[in-house]
Amino acid sequence: MVDFEEHREELLACLEDLFTRKQFSALRDQLVQLEPADIASLFEDLPEERLPLVFRLLPKEPAAEVFVELDPEQQELLIRGFSNTELKEVLDELYVDDAADLVEEMPANVVKRILRHADPDIRKSINEILKYPEDSAGSLMTTEILDLKRTMTVADAFKRIRRTAADMETISVCYVTDEGRHLLGVVTIRDLLLAEEEDIVGEIMDSNVISVTTQEDKEDVAQAFGKYDFVALPVVDAEGRLVGIVTVDDAIDVMEEEATEDIEKMAAMLPSDKPYLKTGVWETWRARIPWLLLLMVSATFTGQISAGFENALAAVAILTAYIPMLMDTGGNCGGQASVTVIRGISLDEIDFSDLPKVIWKEIRVGVICGATLSAANFLKILFLDRLVFHNPVTVEIAAVICITMLLTVVCAKIIGCILPLLAKKLGFDPAVMSSPFITTLVDAVSLLIYFNFARALLGI
Repeated sequence: MVDFEEHREELLACLEDLFTRKQFSALRDQLVQLEPADIASLFEDLPEERLPLVFRLLPKEPAAEVFVELDPEQQELLIRGFSNTELKEVLDELYVDDAADLVEEMPANVVKRILRHADPDIRKSINEILKYPEDSAGSLMTTEILDLKRTMTVADAFKRIRRTAADMETISVCYVTDEGRHLLGVVTIRDLLLAEEEDIVGEIMDSNVISVTTQEDKEDVAQAFGKYDFVALPVVDAEGRLVGIVTVDDAIDVMEEEATEDIEKMAAMLPSDKPYLKTGVWETWRARIPWLLLLMVSATFTGQISAGFENALAAVAILTAYIPMLMDTGGNCGGQASVTVIRGISLDEIDFSDLPKVIWKEIRVGVICGATLSAANFLKILFLDRLVFHNPVTVEIAAVICITMLLTVVCAKIIGCILPLLAKKLGFDPAVMSSPFITTLVDAVSLLIYFNFARALLGI
């Protein structure tokens, strides 16, 4: 990966030179030395009119692997340019789950052509996968499974593996089923290699097999890979019959998608499934403007709080200078707590039942952080603000500011930990309760604390 990125520009220049000189054999030799994902990355920089020709230079199997790695727009461009024979060749080399993903991404007229030229068994499997909810294990799985019977000998198992493995996405793990395809156990290739040829599969298999149902959320499936270090995870139906497997490469894709989605939500944006540079200005605007409008309107309440204490601000004008610091500190503290809790929720480390423990912990953390910040701020006000900047700040005003900071930090920590857990309990994505949302709420709380303390302690 590092070598490819370092030599990417050189490779592009070399490919451009070979294409210009029509040295297509040499161009093909250069491409086949690269990984499919790297070839697809290079294709992103090719002019659209050259893409079909360069793609046709690839051998059949690498071409299918590269095709899977391409963006949907490039895939559609190639499909429209394929002859019926070329389309069938590519489809025959795709795994079922990749073919199903392709069908989901393409326009209706392209989908019809894909299904018309797909092998009948592949078409049936694609239709089965597409019946499952978009975010379920069923939509993520491949139905190409290497299964064994428990009555087989190890020698029989290897015969079956040799006969069918060419069409499988992975053969490192085999699943043992009965005549009704009910999942009974799991056995690895390593287990088979270390066993004697006459040993029975049912005797060496691990019957304590972890599986997921077709309706399981795909994010939970991806987390199972991280927890158990799987390379594949069996998928069963409601009656415990083996219907497919999810492989680790698909789980990694889910993790990347979910992480991207959470980051976008935490930044107050609607999720997008397109790369940044391929997302248009208007699409980006549509993704960002709803939350910006909501946050702008919610900030109106903050303004109304300030307006309600206009007389206090007029009496002691210096109070205004410290409003941004208090609001920013509170927002930062609330954001820290929310991010930590959201992460804990996503890893199944925290549940709603843990709310009292979480609040109690954040209160203690808030008191310590608030006390530290208040003490540092008190010294800063008395020495830096008064002596260097000559601000008219009295000890009483400094006390108001620092007490407000302590209470604001504690309140921000509490708000930051409660809202994500509450959102999860109500069925919302915890990432929605992100830093911008929490910051707006904490701003209002910090102003209420600040002005009420100022009125009480300064008599204004």
